[in-house]
Amino acid sequence: MSATTRPFHVYDTTLRDGAQQEGMNLSVADKLAIAPLLDELGVGFIEGGWPGAVPKDTEFFKRAAKELDLRNAELAAFGSTRKAGTRATDDPQVRALVDSEAPVVALVAKSDLRHAERALRTTGEENLAMIADTVAFLVREGRRVVVDAEHFFDGFRFDAGYSRAAVLAAFEAGAEVVALCDTNGGMVPAWVGDIVHEVRELVGPDAILGMHAHNDSGCAVANTLAAVEAGCSHVQGTVNGYGERTGNADLLAVVANLELKYGARVLRTDDERPGGLPELTRIAHAISEITNISPFARSPYVGASAFAHKAGLHASAIKVDPDLYQHIDPAAVGNDMRMLVSDMAGRASIELKGRELGFELGGRPELLARVTDRVKDAEANGYTYEAADASFELLLVEEIDGSRPQYFSVESWRAIVERSGGRGTPATAEATVKLHAGGERHVTTGEGNGPVNALDHALRLGLQRVYPEIEEFELIDFKVRILDSMSGTDAVTRVLIETTDGQTSWSTVGVGPNLLEASWEALTDSAIWGLRNLGVAPR
Repeated sequence: MSATTRPFHVYDTTLRDGAQQEGMNLSVADKLAIAPLLDELGVGFIEGGWPGAVPKDTEFFKRAAKELDLRNAELAAFGSTRKAGTRATDDPQVRALVDSEAPVVALVAKSDLRHAERALRTTGEENLAMIADTVAFLVREGRRVVVDAEHFFDGFRFDAGYSRAAVLAAFEAGAEVVALCDTNGGMVPAWVGDIVHEVRELVGPDAILGMHAHNDSGCAVANTLAAVEAGCSHVQGTVNGYGERTGNADLLAVVANLELKYGARVLRTDDERPGGLPELTRIAHAISEITNISPFARSPYVGASAFAHKAGLHASAIKVDPDLYQHIDPAAVGNDMRMLVSDMAGRASIELKGRELGFELGGRPELLARVTDRVKDAEANGYTYEAADASFELLLVEEIDGSRPQYFSVESWRAIVERSGGRGTPATAEATVKLHAGGERHVTTGEGNGPVNALDHALRLGLQRVYPEIEEFELIDFKVRILDSMSGTDAVTRVLIETTDGQTSWSTVGVGPNLLEASWEALTDSAIWGLRNLGVAPR
């Protein structure tokens, strides 16, 4: 990234372009919750949506003006150039951009002659006039204008002269930025670099060029970095790579690469305004919670697996120096190194994982050998501890202390599902648990949405009489895997569950000849780990 006097812009479009992802439906309240997180990260611009075209976005800008107190970012309203054959001042959607009161307007403009003629059904000349008129009008209204040159790279490869003319029309009319868009997402870094370099020569050293990349070729982040190297100083993207089809450039990976690999300071943070890269992982996951889209574990920098190590060979090296198998310190982006315990794990993996969980196993070769052998045997029988740290910790405790904490003992349990009537009639699930805790016998019955949910309720109802702390426990995720599908209904079943007490969450695993037995093992492990984690002694 070459030195330049041009300001560098980080422009987030999660609330607009990202919200076009299949299955995502952000409410106004969701957008108002996400915007402060983006501001805390330190982006310079937050594109809130398309006022005038989308009623929900019109409401967002009205509420944002009163409810948001952004410290780092400016809000941008998105819209399109005036319609053909009209004046910008008379176009209601252009007027809506002004009425939004957003200080920045992002204007999508056709820069591919084919799109001007076929999609807009106008001439190339009229399209250039539409760009110039709309930009000039918005500038007169006191707005900073970013022009998104839609389909720029495809258009440039078809008719470079016309795409150049679109960029020049925008700048000459007063646009502050022209973002070159790989709208179809089909470019590769070499093509992007060559074209951006040519446009940089055209517009001169002071003009601010931007890059807006989609990920259809799997190159969105790489294309964005190639554009920066070729002269762009404005990058657009979305948190977690949200967006339609295969998504947009993941803005988190872009800014992490720019700051950590290129040494550029691109996020707007300082000592008085904490945020930036150390908050990257937290913010990525917080936004995932709001969007209700599960975090992708293998996302660069912020994914749960980004610094997870499984192979024993890796663990042996990491034990000497973590940098041998990690490209950065995970703490730089608010993430952590994780050791995965599996049948591929050697003693070094077990030792490092134990240390991660608070157990110092170094200097105890016999214990390490027992745990390693037990893990390998368990995984051969269908268990997995990669995503079940709580169950692995209980295994460690059992090997170290000789037994698990005896919070309760189970006499028996059963679950039934009853349906009265034919197909479509609701079924009811009921479970009964008999257990001993606190010196007494407890028999409880729970109902639920299915037998596993009923078992969970019955178990917690019984334990609450002795351990009221368990009332805060809630099962938040449930995964089932049939391990030997060739065996049909006789196949071994593995269940992974995730539980929370409102402060932390933990995962446990159970394996059995059927869904209920596997679920029961995971549920009881979850209760034991949760109580132990709270520091509760057996009663």
